[in-house]
Amino acid sequence: MAANCIFCKIVKGAIPAFKIVETELSYAFLDVGPLSKGHAVRWVNLVIPKEHAQFMHELSDASLADLLPVAKKVALALNVPNYNVLQNNGKLAHQEVPHVHFHIIPKPNEEEGLGIRWPIQQAEKEDLKALAEKLSAHI
Repeated sequence: MAANCIFCKIVKGAIPAFKIVETELSYAFLDVGPLSKGHAVRWVNLVIPKEHAQFMHELSDASLADLLPVAKKVALALNVPNYNVLQNNGKLAHQEVPHVHFHIIPKPNEEEGLGIRWPIQQAEKEDLKALAEKLSAHI
């Protein structure tokens, strides 16, 4: 754990949080600055690894394997038909806290929840084929 990390402090109990569920490797709690307000199930939930890492690719496989089942449990507990699971890596990608975290964001209507703009670009099939081969070679 990192001494100056707010999420590590929450896991250690040094900062209070509204815990939803905890496993040996993960911790889920309510976000204090949610995108969706109103009824309790509309609040944004965070699922974090107890292991400190800024980027998802820095986490151990054990932590990664534990996170998504916990996120699934939180999503099911919300009992909402629409939600987003968001995970950002790095400042440019809008990561505000330098500790891996997954947002479980209910989407009750068009106004509340996460709004996404996804500008689709055209790609040549040969470029896609070359990229897939390059990525496959690095795995």
